[in-house]
Amino acid sequence: MTRFSPISDCLWPKTAAPSPFVDDLAETVEADVCIVGGGFCGLHTALQLSREGKNVVVLEAEEIGFGGSGRNAGHCTPTFHHHSLDEIRQLLGPTRGEKLIHLQTTASHRIGDVIKEHDIACEWVQNGYVMAAPTPGKLPSLRAKAESYNAVGQNTEVKDAGEIAALTGMRGQHGGWFHPGGAHLNPMGLARGLATAARKHGADIYVKSPVMKAERAHGRWTVSTPRGSVRATKLIYTTGAYTRDGWPKLSDTFKIMRVMVAATKPMPEADSVLPSNVTAHDGRGNILVYKRDAFGRIVASMFPRMFATREKMLDLMSRRLRFHHPDLPEQLEWDCLWTGELDMQSRTIPRLYHLGDNAVAVTGLSGRGVPTGYTVGQVLSDWANERPADDLALPLEPLSSAPAYMAFAPQLALRGFEARDRLAEWRSGEEMRPW
Repeated sequence: MTRFSPISDCLWPKTAAPSPFVDDLAETVEADVCIVGGGFCGLHTALQLSREGKNVVVLEAEEIGFGGSGRNAGHCTPTFHHHSLDEIRQLLGPTRGEKLIHLQTTASHRIGDVIKEHDIACEWVQNGYVMAAPTPGKLPSLRAKAESYNAVGQNTEVKDAGEIAALTGMRGQHGGWFHPGGAHLNPMGLARGLATAARKHGADIYVKSPVMKAERAHGRWTVSTPRGSVRATKLIYTTGAYTRDGWPKLSDTFKIMRVMVAATKPMPEADSVLPSNVTAHDGRGNILVYKRDAFGRIVASMFPRMFATREKMLDLMSRRLRFHHPDLPEQLEWDCLWTGELDMQSRTIPRLYHLGDNAVAVTGLSGRGVPTGYTVGQVLSDWANERPADDLALPLEPLSSAPAYMAFAPQLALRGFEARDRLAEWRSGEEMRPW
């Protein structure tokens, strides 16, 4: 298995507006802030700081959006996918926790504002997100989720089976949680649009410029690439799961977990699938999440099983979709299949690492990257503007390695989720879902 999956397999670069960024760094330049990584975290930071008048340079090893930002499943769900809001407060403390919760829960609206302001073409649709209840036993946890998110200003609700069927076209659900702030998009289009917006505000952005090393002398950082260098006051790494060798042991702070994403050929005639153009989550522990793109494709994602072939995983994805939408053809025609990498760590929310004087890194987003990229961008902008560490929405901590068990624990957890869900289906007399 290759270290990084091929971006050429992915749908989004093919349907997004072409990238205008082709130049690598071939000289020595000066900057207030050097950002390593041309994905959502780095680009939101670059846009914010350049708007404030900072001299910003972004270095991307491949192309804008090459990593998780350009190959994710295209959902923007402004929630925390593992922890409850109370658990976030317990992890970070009440004050810091509330700051992070506010940033994350408002992220989709703020991203929508950025898209509108800068006229970014990225298939942005903000019609909401549905997490279904495949068994009656799922409803109490969804009601608790709705109550907690509504307490921080969100307008979510638990809908009954008929309402969920009307929103999604899914059969066999007992209701579900509807979050109107959820959105979906072409993420590569957003990445390229953010980079273009940052450049309009004065940021310099270079591609094909992997960082070889960073050295500090005389109060400034010198960041070296194969053909050039940046001399900067502050240095930020936002390379996520696609971290290379630009900083010692930064890639040890997480373990890789892969996600499979697939897109059908355009199916505008399948209008019973997501008729309200929402994003749908089937409510199972080993999730199936899907949406429609602007051309009528169904774009779906799930976690691949260890040692399963691509053909077997596509077959499982097809059967899961047809279970919810029996009018779909027996043989779905798939246009693209690709995988993306997540930078997993045990806390499952981003970690802000102190690398040295005026240098930080963020890794460990652990998924949910579209809204979290915005959130991290605000935290990094605050740091670059010298907000006190105690006032940041993420704690500043020393570099540390992810525990070894994170290399296999997520896959084991998925198997546990599958067993739990099948037991719940059996106990409630439900028709067994494909697995």
